[in-house]
Amino acid sequence: MNYHAAKAFIVEKLERELSADLTYHGLHHTLDVLHITEELCLMESIGVYESMLLKTAALFHDSGFIKNNKDHETLGCAIAREHLPRYDYTPLEIERICSMIMATKIPQSPANFLEAILCDADLDYLGREDFFDIGSTLFQELKTYQVLQREEDWNRLQVSFLEKHAFFTPTNQRRRAPRKQVYLEQLKQVVAGYDL
Repeated sequence: MNYHAAKAFIVEKLERELSADLTYHGLHHTLDVLHITEELCLMESIGVYESMLLKTAALFHDSGFIKNNKDHETLGCAIAREHLPRYDYTPLEIERICSMIMATKIPQSPANFLEAILCDADLDYLGREDFFDIGSTLFQELKTYQVLQREEDWNRLQVSFLEKHAFFTPTNQRRRAPRKQVYLEQLKQVVAGYDL
């Protein structure tokens, strides 16, 4: 498993091929998820081998956006299956990586602890100081792709999403969940001010 070569390949591919309209799902998001995955691997005492599988999954988890923003997890797995054998990943390793990627599909559905780590890394910002800044980039992306247009609809969507979301790892339950709850209460107050 040549992780460093696979990383160089996918970072360069994302940089070159992702649309500039992806204000949220750009390379910066992938690198943020990679960074948080590394933190969680350390804090949850994940071994070196499984950490490399996880970091590979983090790098490929949104690569499907190169092709389409619908079913991007499935498309990302296709990209992983196409390219990772070149970097000495075995079929079993690739399937484990693809299971991690598919677990991040909303609503998240991790079947094991490695999948839980990637899910938490993917939505880590929900409990961070940069929640509103990062959220505004997602709102912009959703407007660009005509998923929604009004800030009122965006705030209602955020309330609904935060109410359903839960962190899976002990680390993020401790360090992110309390702040996420504060944001949910703030957004509920905003939404309560809207006309029905």
